[in-house]
Amino acid sequence: MKAKIPIGLIYLRLFIAPVIIFLSVIHINHYAAIAIVLLTVGLVSDILDGIIARRLQISTQRLRRLDSTVDQVFFIAVAIATYIQCPAFFSANAWLLGLLLGLEGLTYVISFVKFRKEVATHSIGAKIWTLLLFATLVQIMLQCQSGILFPVCFWVGIITRLEIIAMILILKKWTNDVPTFYHAILLRQDKEIKRNKMFNG
Repeated sequence: MKAKIPIGLIYLRLFIAPVIIFLSVIHINHYAAIAIVLLTVGLVSDILDGIIARRLQISTQRLRRLDSTVDQVFFIAVAIATYIQCPAFFSANAWLLGLLLGLEGLTYVISFVKFRKEVATHSIGAKIWTLLLFATLVQIMLQCQSGILFPVCFWVGIITRLEIIAMILILKKWTNDVPTFYHAILLRQDKEIKRNKMFNG
């Protein structure tokens, strides 16, 4: 029964994704507050699913791949819902968002071409960027604008996407939960890497 908890947390985000879009489309009262609650639930579930899976020693490649794919669906859905509410922000930052999304897509293309699998490095940098993305989305939901947070989120996003691409290119075989580019180099040299039991174990 406990083994189903991580999977349940992953599918919870998959359930929230269309719900948040629907609520945005119908312009429900107090949408921002509801959306922030749903976004927070999604983020917490994303943090907990991996931790619980590692604690239960069921953190398989299949589970990590599913987690990565659902994360993409969830945040794309949140972005679509936010666009519906605040189109002016997205129009004003269209080329920056396009560049960021293009790099994100490129990580998947390179991973599929090289390994026939989607990317699931779950790097430390990517985790930090997720927290920044969360904060930026919350600010946009509340104000339909973002001052300092968005530029920081953008550049951290660019840097971490480039790191992931470099990691994919240097790895000899598909590997999930690679903390940093340095760890990817060690794996290429067939060396053991130290992973955090809580976040990358």
